[in-house]
This record gives sequence, C-alpha cells and structure tokens, in this order.
Amino acid sequence: MRFMYLVKHPGPSGNPTPELLEAMHKLADREIKAGRMLDNGGLMPVQTGAQVRIKDGKLSVIDGPFVETKEVVGGYAIFELRDKQEAVAMAREFMQLHLDHMPGWEGTCELRAFAGP
Repeated sequence: MRFMYLVKHPGPSGNPTPELLEAMHKLADREIKAGRMLDNGGLMPVQTGAQVRIKDGKLSVIDGPFVETKEVVGGYAIFELRDKQEAVAMAREFMQLHLDHMPGWEGTCELRAFAGP
C-alpha cells in the first residue's frame, strides 16, 4: 500500500536543528535503499506560496501568507508499505526523531493511504 505522510505544525517553528536534519537524512537513506520511501521533501514557508480556491462559484488566487492558517504543512513523504500498521510504526519512528533532536517542537504526522489498487 502506498501512503503519504504530511508533517504539520502550528505555525512558524523555525528551521530543523542540524541534529534533526542529520537524523532525518539517515532515516530517509535507509528507507530509500530498502525501497520503501519513494519521495520526500520539506516545503518552503507559506509566505512563498499561493492558494487557488473556489468559493461561492468563483475562482480566486490568494498569495501567502494565509490569514486563516491554523497548521502549516512543513513536509511530506511517500512510502510503499505492507499495511497501515507498518505505516504507523514508520510515522512513530520519524516523529521520535523530532522529540529526540528538537525539544519543544510540536506537530503532527498525518498518514493517508492512496486511493486505488
């Protein structure tokens, strides 16, 4: 099963520490070599983005930052894993890196299975 992980946090939390970056790179290297991690990346701040939305039947473009943003998606990863249990275990390992290497950071790793066969 293919899963997407979305890493969210409640607003600007600064850059990852060098220790966290190194730990994440080691994890990513291991998972890429094992064929489980298909893609991953960090995202630029919301100030550099835009939203294209439909509201009341009209299309509009809103440049970042977005006033109503309660959580920011800071990064993503795509994995090919056996099942949801393995996906949760991998997400726990990833989030443990944040606990170990970036004290005080708060956030969520949401994992979602891709639709389809």
